Amino acid sequence: MNECYYDKRMDFFYNRTKTDTADEWTGPQLIVVLCFGTFFCLFIFISNSLVIAAVVKNKRFHFPFYYLLANLAAADFFAGIAYVFLMFNTGPVSKTLTVNRWFLRQGLLDTSLTASLVNLLVIAVERHMSIMRMKIHSNLTKKRVTFLIISIWAIAIFMGAVPTLGWNCLCDITVCSSLAPIYSRSYLIFWSVLNLVVFFIMVVVYIRIYMYVQRKTNVLSSHTSGSMSRRKTPVKLMKTVMTVLGAFVVCWTPGLVVLLLDGLNCTYCGIQNVKRWFLLLALLNSVMNPIIYSYKDDEMWGTMKRMICCSSEDKSHDRRSSRIPSTVLCRSTDTSGHYIEDGIIQGTICGKGDLGDKGNS
Repeated sequence: MNECYYDKRMDFFYNRTKTDTADEWTGPQLIVVLCFGTFFCLFIFISNSLVIAAVVKNKRFHFPFYYLLANLAAADFFAGIAYVFLMFNTGPVSKTLTVNRWFLRQGLLDTSLTASLVNLLVIAVERHMSIMRMKIHSNLTKKRVTFLIISIWAIAIFMGAVPTLGWNCLCDITVCSSLAPIYSRSYLIFWSVLNLVVFFIMVVVYIRIYMYVQRKTNVLSSHTSGSMSRRKTPVKLMKTVMTVLGAFVVCWTPGLVVLLLDGLNCTYCGIQNVKRWFLLLALLNSVMNPIIYSYKDDEMWGTMKRMICCSSEDKSHDRRSSRIPSTVLCRSTDTSGHYIEDGIIQGTICGKGDLGDKGNS
């Protein structure tokens, strides 16, 4: 029967993997990592708090997509907390941690990253449902959105707790990984492959959205005169989609690949030399999410700007945005002031308006 090591401190496991955390986290490298980490965490707290406050304050955002956007901001805010906890419990301090405290440190990271990833996937599916049905917003009710949000956090918490629940190497130290000394290598393989699969699904969803909008716009543009900006809609949408996907690829894929290599017990890959830099890349994704999903939305940016400036004066919302948000651009023709997806409004509603004008001329 294998002996279990629940009562050991982390120095026992780090020494087995020959990971000298004291030497790796000293000098200029440690200063750079801590400076970047502190700046990113502060930005995460401030920017995501503004996103959540904007969704609560502006009644135009009381729709399924924006509720999910606020939940994404909450997940990224939680990621900032997890990284702050990491910064105070890493480096030379790592070897002094108990097993339970180390599980807490990594569990917070895994929970926050899973919550952000699942949020991105749910947002992609929600946009797919809306655009494919040519509607301003999806048919998700507040109850369904609430259920989705609860499910997202339940999945995230569960995934963060899986190693603590038993999928670890405390009773079989021969299968311990190098990057996570009390995680089983099989768990790292499962974790990295699962996240890469979810990433692939999200890529497919966004590609379908782009192809549909492009096809719909091209078909309708052949029957309407169409403005130059309308014809450029597919290109602008492509840029937005590529920004989202590109940020995710750059920030997540390197770290997932490193975890996969560690799970496969690649002893000649030099993963110890790059682990902290890829961790910063993962942190950078939480920094970029508010920019990509919020600041490109003119209404969202205007709301946050008014909150920052503490100005009660409402600016005019009749002007067309020169930026292409990830969700909405063209204002609908009703009096509710709701936004509608650029490709749909310009390819269907705006297009029908042009046809109607032609018929009357």
